[in-house]
Amino acid sequence: MNGKHLIILLAIVLGVFHQDFWNWDDSEFIMGFMPIGLFYHACYSLVAAVLWAFAIKFAWPKDLVDWAENDD
Repeated sequence: MNGKHLIILLAIVLGVFHQDFWNWDDSEFIMGFMPIGLFYHACYSLVAAVLWAFAIKFAWPKDLVDWAENDD
């Protein structure tokens, strides 16, 4: 499995985990002030940002960038 396929698979998994139905009825607070759903989505956003960084590093089409920067 190459980097592009792994990024796509992880994006699909992340999309499934975005639907956090298990937190909908939970009234627990993290650190005494933050609802568990908000904390979950804050962590989710960090994971999504890391996934995008990996997508840029490992799955970005370098040949397309080279073509766009070509001065011919």
